[in-house]
Amino acid sequence: MQDLGDILDNRVLLVALVACLIAQLLKLIIELVKNRKLNFSVLVTAGGMPSSHAALVSALAAGVGQTIGWASSEFALATVFAIIVMYDAAGVRQAAGKQARILNQLIDELFHEHPEFNQARLKELLGHTPFQVIAGSALGIIIFLLAKLTY
Repeated sequence: MQDLGDILDNRVLLVALVACLIAQLLKLIIELVKNRKLNFSVLVTAGGMPSSHAALVSALAAGVGQTIGWASSEFALATVFAIIVMYDAAGVRQAAGKQARILNQLIDELFHEHPEFNQARLKELLGHTPFQVIAGSALGIIIFLLAKLTY
């Protein structure tokens, strides 16, 4: 049971998770303002504005740097991890989403007489634009800085 207490006392982890949660909640608010409807599915889907992945890893890297040291190997590891996650979100997953959109269009156009092909559509919103990743990263650092003021 002490291990669970140690996890819950880990401020770096908690701040990173709070940054991720706030980013997800912002997606819900942005969706509400943009489309004038409450779409709770954005809370559990990938993609959208801001990137919760970027918020999480940016807050994590900043927390590790502040706690252990900016010159530490742990900070370097957290930073490289953050870069890989953000590159994946804006690069690889966004490209996969574009490919899914094109494949869905092909299915719609080529097989409109056969509706059974339209049942299993590919998920199109997988990644982020670079702006969404930058916004998520900035949000993560802001959440870290606000949390830093409290301890």
